[in-house]
Amino acid sequence: MGATGRLSIAGVDVLGLVGEVGTPVFVYDEEHIRRRCREARRAFGPRVAYASKAFMCKAMAALVHEEGCCIDVSTGGELAVALAAGVPGERLVMHGNNKSMEELEAARAAGVGRVVVDSFDEIDRLATLSQKLPHGRPAPKVWARVTPGVEAHTHEYVMTGQDDSKFGFGLASGAAEEALHRLRSEFAGVELVGLHVHIGSQIFALESFELALSVIAQFFERSGLEELCMGGGLGVPYVAGESAPSITEWAEAIKVAARRAGIAEKTVISAEPGRAIVARSAITCYTVGTVKELPGLRTYVSVDGGMSDNPRPVLYGSGYEAFLPRDVPAERPRVVTVVGKHCESGDVVVRDAHVPTDLCVGDVLATPVTGAYGHSMASNYNKVPRPPVVFVKDGSWRVVVRRETYEDLLALDA
Repeated sequence: MGATGRLSIAGVDVLGLVGEVGTPVFVYDEEHIRRRCREARRAFGPRVAYASKAFMCKAMAALVHEEGCCIDVSTGGELAVALAAGVPGERLVMHGNNKSMEELEAARAAGVGRVVVDSFDEIDRLATLSQKLPHGRPAPKVWARVTPGVEAHTHEYVMTGQDDSKFGFGLASGAAEEALHRLRSEFAGVELVGLHVHIGSQIFALESFELALSVIAQFFERSGLEELCMGGGLGVPYVAGESAPSITEWAEAIKVAARRAGIAEKTVISAEPGRAIVARSAITCYTVGTVKELPGLRTYVSVDGGMSDNPRPVLYGSGYEAFLPRDVPAERPRVVTVVGKHCESGDVVVRDAHVPTDLCVGDVLATPVTGAYGHSMASNYNKVPRPPVVFVKDGSWRVVVRRETYEDLLALDA
């Protein structure tokens, strides 16, 4: 924050930046991301992987690789971006509950370091692929994704560890045991090196991860494998009053729980933080277009973005804060509902936003903690072009993803 109360990030005056690039715009603090990557690598070691679904572009992939982290990709598209950024295939982890043969072929061609096997159909595809490739090529190293039957305390749409899940091989059903048997057969054409466990996203209670470890421990020890990835899911605070463990505290809790559960010390325990790396590194800036007061009901403040650049409030009822970059320390006694410009009543950005009394049309309004699952889940609903992404560092800024144009929207039309 500058001396006048104006918002400054990494030495860059945000309103000045907005004046040049326009709104909406995602503004990322590059050094914040680097610090979180370094913390993750210290906490989990060199096989820790950034979960790129949280936010991905070439600049982000290159940054994460520079800081010594692997990258978790879950589609052919994410794989292509990482490779285009110069990330070696060996530093990638390939996820996906429905990998196509083309995606598996691309992963094999790139020499992806670990493939996370998610279904029996995928085992069949890997076997078919191994028969198509020349003899002498090394078999891909794989992890089997195991569903431990743990229901994490989070929104049902981002729970993944319960028995009723589209992800992984169920532990209680015996599917996990069968998967390991099939992956170890000569027919599979892979090298099974570890297990993968992921129980959900936006989890604040470390006890959920500890429970998953206690459930999986005996099975893992019987497997004789030496790599165990606990996935991601560590939550971050979005609104006042929330708090979350740090990446370091998360790692320590997992390691202590692993030892308590009897998992051998030689085991390579890794994780895949995404939101915890990038969420708090960014804000989204909008311009206020209308202020509509409905006496006795509420005041609607409409901005020039909405559910097309941040669908989380619509999908999960997620909460956010809002403030004015022109006067960061200003009192915010006025309660309004910040909405987007889309033709949906559910297009809400912040349900009960506390803002200064003098908020008016033309103001730049910012929502913090938008670095994860905003740009990466953005759409062109109502044919609204997606916003640009700007990285700021040491008093300067650079556009790493340009703003879409109407020409871009028309480019794919036949």
